[in-house]
This record gives sequence, structure tokens and C-alpha cells, in this order.
Amino acid sequence: MRWLLVHPGPHYSVAALFTGYGEALRAAGQRVVDFPLGDALGFYDSALFEAGPGRFRKAVSAEQATALAIDRLAGALYKVRPDVLFLVSGFFVDEQILALARRDGVRIVTLHTEEPYEHERELALAAHADLALLTDPVNLPEFQSVAKAEYFGHAYRPAIHYPGPPDPALACDFAFVGTSYPSRIRFLEQLDLDGIDTVLAGNWEHLPLDSPLRQHIATVDCLDNDQAADLYRSAKVGLNLYRREGEQIAGWAVGPREIEMAACGLFFLRDPRPEGDELLGMLPTFGAPAEASALLRWYLEHDDERLTLASKAREAVADRTFDAHAARLLRLLDKE
Repeated sequence: MRWLLVHPGPHYSVAALFTGYGEALRAAGQRVVDFPLGDALGFYDSALFEAGPGRFRKAVSAEQATALAIDRLAGALYKVRPDVLFLVSGFFVDEQILALARRDGVRIVTLHTEEPYEHERELALAAHADLALLTDPVNLPEFQSVAKAEYFGHAYRPAIHYPGPPDPALACDFAFVGTSYPSRIRFLEQLDLDGIDTVLAGNWEHLPLDSPLRQHIATVDCLDNDQAADLYRSAKVGLNLYRREGEQIAGWAVGPREIEMAACGLFFLRDPRPEGDELLGMLPTFGAPAEASALLRWYLEHDDERLTLASKAREAVADRTFDAHAARLLRLLDKE
């Protein structure tokens, strides 16, 4: 089949799913054409007109930039004539584009990466899909009321996420990769990190200037998957911490970073969720920052216990690859 795979827009986090599914579908013999929505958005949003000697102004507004980028997607549908339109996240895609695809007999697959945080938007998108894939199934019955919907948990890329020796430049006791949501800042500021070699990476541009975490910041911009995996292989202990913003219904599924950390062989402390308790129950959970601080120090002092649990976690996620997900996706489309 011929696929038109639409980039989510952001070049971090969910972009890893775009890359993972693209690689896996091609490996399965599918013809995949990428639509670089993130690049199109960036191009139009950064275009400038001369406004006088040495002065410039934006050529279009942010809303107009989005509309122009989506117009290019309409053109790609006409040129590629895909059998399947595969939307990763679908942040900027409107109903008109989906109507165009349906008019030409294109099957639509939507990958919903923001459940349960952006539920209403994602449910509206799913109503236009032939198949909706959810990375968290907490609202799966509601999605199944508007489309054929399935739970597809987060996955990893074996070529990127694997155990290995640490990079001396990145070696540390404790590492956390993520976006600096206020709830995460509040929690991490309460950790006892005194004397612990700590690296905080990801999007930290909104961290207050007076935050005690500033001394640990390695990057203020988001890391790509390769860089994050290098850091995971170089740390002794990691941590997953779910954002609390916008979470009207508690999530059930593990997040992508948990799967990737486990695949890289990194031991980490878990912010508990039901799927994590089932899949990664060998790893310790925490509640308050004081509990996480105590666990962090204990496992830094007990190498054998830490490495044994990390090995078990890696075994637990061994089958959570994009190749396995792509094979399942193709089977589901064959049944339609």
C-alpha cells in the first residue's frame, strides 16, 4: 500500500512516533511518503517581508501559516494519491483535509498521542478515521463509539534504544528528560539532590531564574531520541514523572520515556500508573518527593539490585517495538 505519513508538527517528543512508524512500515514493505508538516509550519511562520530600511515584519500570522501548511498537505494528497493517510497526533489537521481524503477513497488512520490530556480534540479527530490508535486506552470505549479504535501502547526503536556503555561526557548519577511543566518543576525542586550528580534535559526554557534546578540544566531545548538514549545509557538512575496539567481523567498507560528508558537498560523510579504496575512492577514507585529522594539515594548505593531490576525491565518491554506495532496495524487494515 501507499501511505502518506503526516508529521505531527513539533520536532520533539511525538515526532519520535512519526519516525518509528515510518521506519517500521517501510521495513514491512510499505511505500511510505512523508509529509513534513513541522518544516512547512516553520517555513511559513518564519517568512519575513521587508518593512523599511533594516526592518522586517512577519509575512503571515501564525493562523495563516498553519492554513498555508495544511494547504500543502492537500496538495500532497493530490500528488501522492495514497491508499492510507496516517496522521500522527493531528494537531493542525482540519476536517476539510479529511473530507478531501475520504472523497478520493483514502483510508484514514489517526494516532492519538495526547490522551487523556486533549480528549475533546482527539475524539473529534477520531470521528473521521477508519482506524484510531490510542496510546492510552482510558477513554477507548468512547473512541469506539465514533470509530474503529484500538489501544497501541508506546514503543521503542531497537536501533536507537539499547543498553551500552556510558558516554563519559554524559555520565551522571541521576537523569531526567522532559518538558518543564509547572507540576514537574514543583516536584523536582523538592527532591534532595545534594551531592548527587544530576542532569536535567529537555525543554526547560520556562524554568524560573531563581529555581534551584538551574544548576542541573543541561539543555533548554528538547532532545531528539538519539540524544536522549545516549543520556539514558550514561545515567545510573532515571525517573518518570507524569505531568498533572490538563489531566481531568488519570491516565492508565505508561509513557514513551518509560519504554525507552527500560529498553536502554536504565533503572528508573516510577510515578505509578496501572499499566506501569502490570508491565514494570519490578521497578519501585514513589509518591511524595521525600520518598523519591530516599529511593534515589538507596539505589545509587546498591549497584547489584539496581542493575538486576533494570535487566528485568528491559525484558518486560522487549516486544514493544514499532515493528511489532506496524505488523499489527497492517493486519487490522487487512480485515477492513
